[in-house]
Amino acid sequence: MIGNWSGTVRKALRGPSAPVTYGLIALCCAVFVIGPASGLDPAYGSGDGLMAAQRAYFRRWGVVPVELFEGSARAVLTPATALFVHGSWVHLLGNMLFLHVFGAMTEERMGRVEYTFFYLGCGCLALLGYAAAHSGSPQSLVGASGAISAVLGAFLYLFPRARVTSLLPFLFFLPLRFPAWVVLPFWAALQWVAAGQATQGPGVAYLAHLVGFGLGFCYAWARFGRTTRVRAAPAPAPEGENQP
Repeated sequence: MIGNWSGTVRKALRGPSAPVTYGLIALCCAVFVIGPASGLDPAYGSGDGLMAAQRAYFRRWGVVPVELFEGSARAVLTPATALFVHGSWVHLLGNMLFLHVFGAMTEERMGRVEYTFFYLGCGCLALLGYAAAHSGSPQSLVGASGAISAVLGAFLYLFPRARVTSLLPFLFFLPLRFPAWVVLPFWAALQWVAAGQATQGPGVAYLAHLVGFGLGFCYAWARFGRTTRVRAAPAPAPEGENQP
């Protein structure tokens, strides 16, 4: 009995076991570092040459709605490849921070295999949802935002009372702690407002965030039901300007 208790204590001190989440973070970081968007590889050049290389890279691996719905064979795979491509250091670090904070507990609750298919499936569907709404757009869409938004949606259902540390710009970035059922719906509402004001030009794909968030919440509700919600320990998460 003492051995079991000691093992439980050690597991609690280590925190959630989330090899898939950490593997996804590592993969996204590796892909970014070796790509032209990081600016670290001199082979891509500099100035206008680097900008041209970035545009070509995003067009090859990102989702281009007009090409996707024209039936291009190459474009069929881009909803999956785009999940691992990011446009800038801010884009990458913001997404990976959210994935680290919310993904670990969600993965532990779902299990590694289910969480992997959940992440990839919801991420692809979120990108497809955005592409369908902007089917004539020639702009490239990249990033794990849709998949991470699905993780946020599932987290909200599974851990609604988890305490989230939030940095709110209109309160001078003071760290305040709120339950997830306050912070995450507020975040989703901001995405809704921003999506209504967004254009088809370059920028943040707020609609993909909304689609992913809705898919994640609905999946958790359908999969786990109302009797399996978890009252989680506090989970710190920065919330504010860096949106997935």
